[in-house]
Amino acid sequence: MIIHGARPSPFVRKVVAFAAEKGIAVEVQTAGFGRGAEGFMKGSPFGKIPALEDGDFLLCDSTAIITYMDALHPGEEMIPTEPKARARTIWYEEFGDTVAQAIGQKIFFNRVVARALKREPDLDAADVAEADEMPTIYDYLEGVLPESGWLVEDRFTLADLAAACPIINVGYCSDGLTADRWPKVAAWLARVKARPSVAEAMALEADTVQAMIQK
Repeated sequence: MIIHGARPSPFVRKVVAFAAEKGIAVEVQTAGFGRGAEGFMKGSPFGKIPALEDGDFLLCDSTAIITYMDALHPGEEMIPTEPKARARTIWYEEFGDTVAQAIGQKIFFNRVVARALKREPDLDAADVAEADEMPTIYDYLEGVLPESGWLVEDRFTLADLAAACPIINVGYCSDGLTADRWPKVAAWLARVKARPSVAEAMALEADTVQAMIQK
């Protein structure tokens, strides 16, 4: 099974870590910005990452890919089956994909990606997002995190993975998340990053991120 995309992408990281949690072996092939292998070009008609290539089955969008993976390997589902838990998990996945990503992208793209692409960054937008918008994300999570430390069913699920991935990217170029102001969020993020699936994904993207930051 091949995942086409760039490892530092929160969407790619989510899929790679999800696959590891499900015991699915994947190979990551670099793609994005209009470049990639044939499987990517055919599987992602609008050039978005990640894309999946599983034999002759091609698919794009991280949500679609993880839904396929969860059904392909039933058992300890990362997407809970109990109705309320399932609905909450889908909400947190949407939260990670849109709300947190839209804000976090302003920070990570302008401080890291734009420089790597030799594009003019909007550093003012990054500063405003860090100062005014990210705190709303942290405040929300601080208020909804249960005592168990996991967002749904008192266990690590897609909810935690999806919500954390864009925040991980923000953390590469921001120290705005402080444990004194948001202790539950800081502890939760540390637990997510300590999961072997996430830790391995981050280790494999570390050199790329560092090279982007240094450009």
